Amino acid sequence: MTTDIEARTIRRVSWRLIPFLIVCYFVAYLDRVNVGFASLSMNRDLNISATAYGLGAGLFFITYFIFEVPSNLALEKFGARRWIARIMLSWGLISGGMAFIGGETSFYIMRLLLGAAEAGFFPGIIFYLTLWFPAAYRARIVSLFMVAIPLSSVIGSPISGLLLELDGVLGFKGWQWLYVIEALPAIVLSVMTYLYLTDRPAEARWLAPDEREWLERTLAAEAARNPHQGHVPLTQEILNPRVLAIAVVYFGAVALLYAFGFFLPQIFKAFGLTNAQTGFVMIIPYAVGTVGMLWWGRRSDARKERRYHLAAALACASVCTIGAALVGDPILKVVLFSGAALGIFGALPITWTLPTETLSGAAAAGAIAVVNSIGNLSGFVAPYAVGAIKDWTGSFTGGLLLIACAGIVGMVTVLRLSQTGAPAAPGRVGAPAE
Repeated sequence: MTTDIEARTIRRVSWRLIPFLIVCYFVAYLDRVNVGFASLSMNRDLNISATAYGLGAGLFFITYFIFEVPSNLALEKFGARRWIARIMLSWGLISGGMAFIGGETSFYIMRLLLGAAEAGFFPGIIFYLTLWFPAAYRARIVSLFMVAIPLSSVIGSPISGLLLELDGVLGFKGWQWLYVIEALPAIVLSVMTYLYLTDRPAEARWLAPDEREWLERTLAAEAARNPHQGHVPLTQEILNPRVLAIAVVYFGAVALLYAFGFFLPQIFKAFGLTNAQTGFVMIIPYAVGTVGMLWWGRRSDARKERRYHLAAALACASVCTIGAALVGDPILKVVLFSGAALGIFGALPITWTLPTETLSGAAAAGAIAVVNSIGNLSGFVAPYAVGAIKDWTGSFTGGLLLIACAGIVGMVTVLRLSQTGAPAAPGRVGAPAE
């Protein structure tokens, strides 16, 4: 049963950190995928093909991959407050600079720079949350934090669609206004982050002494029970079979996520909609995804079960994506994409409970960064493959079917994942993770 001090401490920490972090990630994700809306007119203005667009969108994840682990380890060394503020300032400036690209080459360069700037932000926050919340709360807390992903599209999609209507104002294109205006919050938040965040519970003057003592004692006890903690060689983290298996699972989930983020605006606009109308229709699947993320993460925590919840979410996402790729009716397509969003966003927060079940400290920070960087390589593969197949076939169908297969591979992998080690031996599925 939850004690009074536990309930009081978790409530105070949640209200102090989660709303602010949601706003930060809202801005981060919006700046990462607003290229999907910009493409509705930018591709035409700059003569960028679907293949070139998919390549440029995906190049973000190459430098993101390269700098991810070093950035996350730097966060542990320098503290979340300083490092996250640095990340936000860098990506805000570069995201605004996207307004001044002049063709494919500059598009590629700026996406590479943006990936390098943002590297470490998401896994850094995930690691940061493990410093403040005991394991029993992490799925629902990560769900609350990651609700910024679908929420950024629920709110950001209509705003992005309307910003594209500023075409010609002061001599700028609508997509240029979109990049500049949506970059400004990141720059402002970088200053606020430095002033607002607290690195660790021991430094939290906003907690009562008994709350601070309870939180430090609880987290220390959990860390002591973990078989792996402290500093682990990077090569050992990368070659850890369990970490690699979780990365495969995350690869499938992220492939589905970014196929949505980068191409759904184009798919919906092909229904014959205007830019503004496309933005409002985009609200539907992401609103469903928002509900699914909160509900499924809370359900996983309540039942203390991870693998089957994660596998079911990936199955829902993959099957609905296949259905959406094959049907032609616009309404049915929106319904199926909404079902896919339910699965995609339901899977994401549960995935992030897996690395910290058997790792803590610097080992957990490194493992989280490895999973995120390897998994996010699908952010390069998925948009490039979908764009190339679109140019080759004239349709998004083949690309969506391919991406759904990645989700199915992730589902099979998580079902074979044991509770404390590598994927389960042949013929045996490991016990549910708690």
